[in-house]
Amino acid sequence: MNKKSIIANLIFPNINETINDLEKKYPPRDLPNGAIVTRFAPSPTGFLHTGSLFTSLVSYRFAKQTQGVFFMRLEDTDQKREIKGSGEKVLEQLLIFGIKPDESYLHPGKYGPYIQSERKNNYDIVIKEMLLKGLAYPCFCTHEELSDIRKEQEAKKLLPGYYHEFARCRYLSDDEVIENLKQGKDYVIRFKSQGKLDERVVLEDEIRGRIEFPKNIQDVVIRKTDGLPTYHFAHVVDDHFMRTTHVTRGEEWMPSAPIHLEMFEQLTWDKPVFCHFPVIMKLDDGKRRKLSKRKDEEASVDYFLEKGYPIEGFLEYLMTLANSNFEEWRLANPKASIFDFNLEFSKMSLDGALFDLEKVKSISKEVLGNFDKHTFTEKALEYAKKYNQELYLVINKDIDYFKQIINIEREQEKPRKDYEKFSDILDIINFMYDDYYEELKNNVTYNERFEKSFLIEILKAYKDIVNLDLDQETWFAEMKELALNKNFAKNGKQYKKDPDNYHGHIGDFAEILRLAICAKNSTPNFYDVLKILGEKRVKARISDSIKLLEK
Repeated sequence: MNKKSIIANLIFPNINETINDLEKKYPPRDLPNGAIVTRFAPSPTGFLHTGSLFTSLVSYRFAKQTQGVFFMRLEDTDQKREIKGSGEKVLEQLLIFGIKPDESYLHPGKYGPYIQSERKNNYDIVIKEMLLKGLAYPCFCTHEELSDIRKEQEAKKLLPGYYHEFARCRYLSDDEVIENLKQGKDYVIRFKSQGKLDERVVLEDEIRGRIEFPKNIQDVVIRKTDGLPTYHFAHVVDDHFMRTTHVTRGEEWMPSAPIHLEMFEQLTWDKPVFCHFPVIMKLDDGKRRKLSKRKDEEASVDYFLEKGYPIEGFLEYLMTLANSNFEEWRLANPKASIFDFNLEFSKMSLDGALFDLEKVKSISKEVLGNFDKHTFTEKALEYAKKYNQELYLVINKDIDYFKQIINIEREQEKPRKDYEKFSDILDIINFMYDDYYEELKNNVTYNERFEKSFLIEILKAYKDIVNLDLDQETWFAEMKELALNKNFAKNGKQYKKDPDNYHGHIGDFAEILRLAICAKNSTPNFYDVLKILGEKRVKARISDSIKLLEK
């Protein structure tokens, strides 16, 4: 047995399989020509980031529109940072947004396991063969020795890292390595890079085209002291044997591309297509920066779920970031599902997309405005059950009554758009419920130019003529006639022209009634509100308001 075999067997005494065995275990996928295989590979270290949702949405769509495969792989090799249960939560949130992986650790296929820590045997097989072929070596350097190397490089103003003459353990003899292993010294395993300082490598990125980088020269760690692989190595092995055709990831990973390209090259594996998506950015004091987990609440999809932004609206917004021609397509296909739109790599932005919360709100208003009353109520209940118990109880108290309120100016050619998210509902319609009205009415503030006696006069006069059997046009005509009789101008323009001769204009008159009956100066269509409340409740509320004014 040669010395490299002795080294490999000292480190991996129980590994007898080869890379060729893995090739047979994970054969190329049987898919149509042109089918794309993508993956979403989160770490279980917290919430689903808005940028990660964007990446997974786009990856999912490219796979689905080509009859390919989209799978989820949990990258848990950095177990010190792992948050228990976060992997399950991320998968749950993907499903909420309609993104269902074809394969995952909950729905495994033939290319699993789908959790990296459970794929350790695969990594060990590949590393053992790399040791045998001289593509990797064990490194016994201590933290102190690595610190000394870094200090020397800093003093000489050299590129930091473990490479060339600074890669001390690269030059150990096989006998020295064997002796160190037998003594039980701690070690990591490093990739033996063949790169030189003046060499360049080319990445043909599907989105960004041809990009040149300095070739990798670092002997990066591929297996840590705990026996688990690093991200760089695990990604290469997994994407090869899981037969990923397109590695879709954020542009922040571009600097790592030379490492990955060299590993694919040294292992003589076909490289996948790399697609580096633009990072989602935010303006902060006029400067662009990456959407931050620490600084920005909207960096987490939890923010949008808890606020009750409609799923459809948020996905619609992300699609506007994904392809420059999506909005043009939407205008031509206003009722189509976003999943009917075919993405193109050539239509993706090269620059970081600015996250625009106002645009999210605008799109969400459109989406919620276009739901019929049944769909709106169903989705509101679903949201409230999970995030807003108060709203849930209000809706369930009388679902048909809730639907009447929500349906005000809804199912028509140009529906009213009062709501941008489900958490807005109670603040907008709470006055329609007597319990809330009782609280609100005590804090009503009328226009200060109206005396209490005059307000009482107006309310008593309107109470005497209330007739909600009338159609809206006739109802408004009667209200307007009363306003004119009480010396209100017919419109704001007339009042502005001659304010000394009028108490106000018709809008001021309507506001007095709205405040008395609704305890708010802004409501959905006033006529519809009165019809739903009913004449008896309207008169009772007017009476209550008169009593409060008389105190």
